[in-house]
Amino acid sequence: MDPIHVSAAGARRFLVVRHLLAPARIQAAGLDGVRAVFERLGSIQFDPLAVAGRNHDLVLHARVRDYDPAWTNELLYGSRELFEAYNKGLSLLPTSELPWHRHTWDKYRRYHHDGAFARHEETMEHVLERIRDEGPLCSLDFERKPAVDWYWGPTSEVRAVLEALAEAGIIGLDRREGNRRYYDLTERLFPPDVLGEERPDREQRRHRLHSRYRAHGLLGEGGQSELWYGIGPARATTKDPPGTITRTELRAELAEAGELVPLTVEGVRGTRYVLAEEVELLHVSTAAADAGEPLEGASAVFVAPLDPLAWDRDLMRSLFDFDYVWEVYVPPAKRRWGYYVLPLLWGDRLAGRIEPRIDRETGTIRILGLWWERGFSPRRAEGFVEAMRAALGAYARFGGASRIDWGDLSAAKRLFGVRPRS
Repeated sequence: MDPIHVSAAGARRFLVVRHLLAPARIQAAGLDGVRAVFERLGSIQFDPLAVAGRNHDLVLHARVRDYDPAWTNELLYGSRELFEAYNKGLSLLPTSELPWHRHTWDKYRRYHHDGAFARHEETMEHVLERIRDEGPLCSLDFERKPAVDWYWGPTSEVRAVLEALAEAGIIGLDRREGNRRYYDLTERLFPPDVLGEERPDREQRRHRLHSRYRAHGLLGEGGQSELWYGIGPARATTKDPPGTITRTELRAELAEAGELVPLTVEGVRGTRYVLAEEVELLHVSTAAADAGEPLEGASAVFVAPLDPLAWDRDLMRSLFDFDYVWEVYVPPAKRRWGYYVLPLLWGDRLAGRIEPRIDRETGTIRILGLWWERGFSPRRAEGFVEAMRAALGAYARFGGASRIDWGDLSAAKRLFGVRPRS
């Protein structure tokens, strides 16, 4: 199949619309709104850092009206419609997807069999017995054990055993209380028909590859290695065992089956892929953008650092002319911007960056930094000031804040105001 060719403007318009960001925060408030986002994106990456809101909450806040993190917690820990699994990184996924993500459990069961399980057998049996008898427990519910070497360094033996059992799918996450994790037996967390469904390894990998294209919308064939975690190498080498399944093979299978459609984008190197069911939206978006039609529902949006829209940093540079590095793991002296800086989307343009911090004790949103991209003027962009005020108001409600502290950003304070819009 010959690739579709689209303009850069059409690709930007398409991405913003299919990501449910034009207009932003338009999905219905409540559980159904959260469900709708997962139906579109498939999975949303989880990160525990909460200085500006946790990543998955920021992703949902940008798309769901008056988003409340309690709604996602209900789907995770109440109805169990969502669960945690590694898909690119630690992610939240619909529980119906579990059979295609068992590879992590299988991998770690083999890995820990002669490792953590063998070295800490007595503790493992004790932990499982207590959880079986008492229900969900966390590491603090057990007697302290001597520290053992673990992935990142020394940690308590009980914590290491709990994490190993969770990685192997023997126990699972019952709930989180802050950063404290409570575990229960997997068979008590998920329906038996879901747990009992098994898929061949190749089918699992192909499904997970498809899920990456579903989450982003226009991924290519390469890019950062983390984009393809848990799927396989792009191509087999002499170091790989015979029969190694490659991403190239799986992508070809998806294209041949008509599930992925290749395309090229003006100014972007290489072949990209779009879901077959989204080709019509791509054509409509491109036609509108190329005709110069304004983007209906243009909004100001604070984009989460691990939002699927921001997954492909190379595409952000070539398509949006936006160079983004999430600098939480960059030493302070080497940061260009700040610790937790979010891209600021305006319509189908990445217009700037904002560094907000939620101070829950004082009910304040602190804006530590605000930077505009070269050539962008908030005063001259028609409708932007009002859209930015609406975004700040929505964010303040999300953070449970009654005021915004602009610090030394006096110009922004005058332009956007001190108090969130109700």
